[in-house]
Amino acid sequence: MMDSSHDLLVRTLGSDVIGTLQSLMGTVVIAVFVITFVVQAFQIPSESMENTLLVGDYLLVNKLCYGGSGPGDRLMPYQKIARGDIVVFHYPVDPKQHFVKRVIGLPGDRLRLINKKVWINGEPLDEPYVRFLEPPNNVFRDNFPRTDIPAIGLEGKWWLEMRKLVEDGQLIVPQGHYFVMGDNRDDSQDSRYWGFVPRENIIGRPLLIYWSVKNGEDERMPVSFLGRLYHVAYGVTHIFQITRWNRTLRLVH
Repeated sequence: MMDSSHDLLVRTLGSDVIGTLQSLMGTVVIAVFVITFVVQAFQIPSESMENTLLVGDYLLVNKLCYGGSGPGDRLMPYQKIARGDIVVFHYPVDPKQHFVKRVIGLPGDRLRLINKKVWINGEPLDEPYVRFLEPPNNVFRDNFPRTDIPAIGLEGKWWLEMRKLVEDGQLIVPQGHYFVMGDNRDDSQDSRYWGFVPRENIIGRPLLIYWSVKNGEDERMPVSFLGRLYHVAYGVTHIFQITRWNRTLRLVH
């Protein structure tokens, strides 16, 4: 009788362990799927999108909103990339890096800047999100495209390519490419300096600021393995002091 009870207990415990492992593996598979195909975490590293996105903002990026290039795109309610969308993409010069900017020029557009004002196809663009720092005038940056004067930080390959795409003082955006700029217009290394973003480089659109850290708090945290441990420990013990609560869980527009 005792052996029978013992066997029943072993079988029950074994069944519970297997059930727990199955549940855990299912959770891991779902999490990996979501992280791989649906959303991706992204940290704002620079001031180029201020005041829309700040250094220390941590984003969840929707990777499915624009779809891909497969036949299934016609069956799903994917969005088209629109002017004014904020997008995360692989930096064309170094695809290992991720950048975040706002789409300004669409394929086929004719684009120019006159005294910092963007004109698309001969019409001024309304941009309430733009921030200007009002430094001394920069002819290349503020009156783009200029083919007569290069600028500091300008990619040489782009300088040659750009000159072939300018007609009547306007830059023509080729098919399958997008012209992007930072909202902090006077302090943004963007398409003016390194060129267009190919459609295949675009990862998705920021959906939510899930956490935001006050200026300087994340800069003190090194990027080594020990630095990451320090990052976690410091964040846990100082979460109420370092968090910008008015930005946390805010949707990105």
